[in-house]
Amino acid sequence: MWHSLIIAFALMLILEGLLPFLFPAHWKETFRRMIQLKDGQIRFFGISSIVTGLILFFVFQSF
Repeated sequence: MWHSLIIAFALMLILEGLLPFLFPAHWKETFRRMIQLKDGQIRFFGISSIVTGLILFFVFQSF
């Protein structure tokens, strides 16, 4: 279990690092826009990510 969790965390770090590495100007612009969002909008994106991740987890858990 711990091995799978560490692998998943490593893949997340790789994917999270791609955008700032490949497109630093776009990445900074995206964060500049995010700062202007209201807390409710940011929370909506957060809960959407959580729900999407849970759905994907349960759908692909059986494979």
